[in-house]
Amino acid sequence: MEKRYRITLTEQERLDLQKLVSTGKAAARKLVRARIMLLTDQAEGGPGLSDPEVVEALGCGRVTVERVRQQFVENGLESALQPPPRKRVYERRLDGKAEAHLVALACGSPPEGRARWTLRLLADRMVALEYVTELSHETVRRTLKKRTQALVEEGLVLADGTVGRIRGRDGRCVGSVPSSARSQPTHGLHG
Repeated sequence: MEKRYRITLTEQERLDLQKLVSTGKAAARKLVRARIMLLTDQAEGGPGLSDPEVVEALGCGRVTVERVRQQFVENGLESALQPPPRKRVYERRLDGKAEAHLVALACGSPPEGRARWTLRLLADRMVALEYVTELSHETVRRTLKKRTQALVEEGLVLADGTVGRIRGRDGRCVGSVPSSARSQPTHGLHG
């Protein structure tokens, strides 16, 4: 079957791609795309491999090879190397009010018989309390991670009487809440 999109590189394009691949100092995705174009080059002196041969050589998908060829023919070399970002929009599962309920729940006492909250327990409790109709543990993880980082950046310490350590982005202990600050709300990190 005749290919609809055929890559025919100029000598300069071929040299640029070979230089890019040989240095290896680019994103892996960009390097794979450069290799695809070099291997499928049907200009004189190019290997002109078929799609299955390129898939076998690089370990990428057939659709990726087809898409790179199409982007090169329609939009040029740079577009094939760096495709435009995807415009997919994800629906938010938790609004601000539901996030506040989740954080309050996570900061509270765990269920009886449990030493601490788990992500799945938090998700199940949010559904049981009818704050949301459904919620995955992964959404709980992302939300709590985002909120915790924001609290640490703002220097805000929640003082609800619980003893605990405050951890930074890297997971290291930033400090702890001193006993004098546990009875009243405070701002700032204490060490």
